[in-house]
Amino acid sequence: MKNFTVFRALVVRNVKVFFKDKGVFFPSLLAPLILLFLFIAFLGNVYRDSIRSVAGMLSDGLVESIAAGWLVSSLLAVCAVTIAFTANTVMVQDRVTGVCDDFTASPAPSYLVALAYFVSTYLATVLVCFVAMGAGFLYIAVAGWHLTAADVLLSVLDTALLVLFGTALSSVVCHFIRSQGGVTAVQATVSAAYGFLCGAYMPISSLADWLAKALSLLPGTYGTGLLHLHLMGSAIEAVTEEGLPQAAVQGLKEGFDCTVSFFGEAVPVWTCYLVVAGAAILLVLLYVLLCARRRGRA
Repeated sequence: MKNFTVFRALVVRNVKVFFKDKGVFFPSLLAPLILLFLFIAFLGNVYRDSIRSVAGMLSDGLVESIAAGWLVSSLLAVCAVTIAFTANTVMVQDRVTGVCDDFTASPAPSYLVALAYFVSTYLATVLVCFVAMGAGFLYIAVAGWHLTAADVLLSVLDTALLVLFGTALSSVVCHFIRSQGGVTAVQATVSAAYGFLCGAYMPISSLADWLAKALSLLPGTYGTGLLHLHLMGSAIEAVTEEGLPQAAVQGLKEGFDCTVSFFGEAVPVWTCYLVVAGAAILLVLLYVLLCARRRGRA
């Protein structure tokens, strides 16, 4: 019970530090909203034209709905990982300022300190992502709502799972960072590259074959595919209501990564969940081993 009290206090403290640091919190909160605006302003027409090129003539409302699902799912896929790196700055700052040394010298078990950083990073990230999701649902509602209750619940699950993956990945990477400049450089690199690597900015099906196969080896690709499926799938299925054949539905799903392929073979939805969850578990175990190794050296 005592350890749980200490753990809860550490988690609350870390979350408060993140939200009180206006220079970190506000950019983290505004980044998804700005990214959504940029998607709509600069990429919206590109995706609309791509949808029409694949499915032919569709009503403007349905095209808007499908494009909105793509934009929001891409936004959430990116933010689930990039925001986790931002939230993990609390751990790096504590290391730089010597707070971690104070924790080590305190009676609190070192494993609780490491676990508290992980949980607080997850909580901070998932809160920001859910705010972004709320804004995304509002945009989808304006564009044209085709989501079912199951789609909404599954997209929440997808986001929570991707945040777990992003938290585990950022915790492992940030474990090796010892300076504020280092974490800033990592954040900039991840923010610039991850959207392309997970298929959020551009459909993987439109890339060169060798690159598409390479990206199919990355867990983030499968998490992004789940979000695409659950935020676009129902709108794409509505294509048949306008008299288009089932082939048009399949073409849209394949063209916009609702169906993830591994070296040419379609991957079932349950396998996508296993890949993302398995990667997250492996990264969590690696983080635990790194923390244990560091504790053994201390």
